[in-house]
Amino acid sequence: MTHILNLRVGALALLAVLLLTATQPREAHAQIGSSAVVFLMIEPDSRSAGMGNAGAALSDNANAIFWNPAGLAFQRGTEIAVTHSNWLPEFNAGLFYEYLVGKHHVDGLGTFGAHVTYLFLGEHECRDAQNNACGSFKSYDLATGLSYGFNVTDNLALGTGLRVIYSNLAQVDVGAQETNPGVTAGFDLAALYRSPSFSLGSVDASYNVGVNLANMGPKIQYSDSEQADPIPTNIRIGQALSFDLDEFNQLTLALDFNKMLVNQTQSCEDPSDPTTCTFESDPFYEAIFSSWSTIDVCPGTRQSCEDGETAYKSLSAIEQMTIGAGAEYWYNQLFALRGGYFYENPNFGDRQFLTFGAGLRYNIVGVDFSYIYALEENHPLSNTMRFSLLIDFQK
Repeated sequence: MTHILNLRVGALALLAVLLLTATQPREAHAQIGSSAVVFLMIEPDSRSAGMGNAGAALSDNANAIFWNPAGLAFQRGTEIAVTHSNWLPEFNAGLFYEYLVGKHHVDGLGTFGAHVTYLFLGEHECRDAQNNACGSFKSYDLATGLSYGFNVTDNLALGTGLRVIYSNLAQVDVGAQETNPGVTAGFDLAALYRSPSFSLGSVDASYNVGVNLANMGPKIQYSDSEQADPIPTNIRIGQALSFDLDEFNQLTLALDFNKMLVNQTQSCEDPSDPTTCTFESDPFYEAIFSSWSTIDVCPGTRQSCEDGETAYKSLSAIEQMTIGAGAEYWYNQLFALRGGYFYENPNFGDRQFLTFGAGLRYNIVGVDFSYIYALEENHPLSNTMRFSLLIDFQK
């Protein structure tokens, strides 16, 4: 929808909005380009963000609501956390991201959580079809929801979550078309297995494996139902191996695989004319299965592929996945160092970056920090920093 507006905030700010709200996958060549409200995919906490965005098998604090709500089941007490990040700082467009989360354990029932996610997309000037000023507006995305995790056995837990999503990109009329905020809902289903401690050489170790099927829900629309877009349903599968090196030192290795479960088909009245092409998205309950097929993507511009200058490439379901790998070192559960690597296929978004992070714990207070070092020059995510504050009332 953003392409119908003249947003006088500079070319870089406009590009940032388009990057976050685009709906044509062959234009964006990325997983995030095939759905709306992609802010739901932003990794909220600085801890896992510092580990290459790997967290589905960790999920041992309130941020489990995002990574794997089944992880809530293994937690006790009450905890709240907040994360702040200036988003896409390379654009200098004043975008920012906020995440507030909390969890509370109820004996005999399980652990409940709640969250609020907010992404501010800037203030823009509106222009009508005749380029006349029609005021200004602020764009933002908002989601809030509840989660729940419970133990099936001492080592196996299940979890779920439900969120309401409100996307206010623009409340203006463009010609005869009225645009309104989009509203929809999504839910999660998750599982997490934590092994008992076992000996690995001379150290004690434990192994976790988790899966989270997130953001399943109806499409979101800003004008008429024919232009409704899917929300970013995705599956995250993770594993983590922890080593208690001695009384004071602990090392954890984590690995996540993530795939968007959104499937679009294209139909064209005239295959030689891209303006006659339309995209239709499967409902989420079909896309969970249909999105695992091989797809063709254009590694250049769409026009270059249609002119025969560039050949389409076929990507298998595995090649459509992103990979996050990271490590975390703790000293006496007081100080942590983290590092990681995030990979996305060069023909399917090409997000590749290193992550770094650190954490401090003292009494009931925890502070975490993460930093993205993009491997591509002038990448939108370059120099993105997250700061998280956590308060654990059980200590």
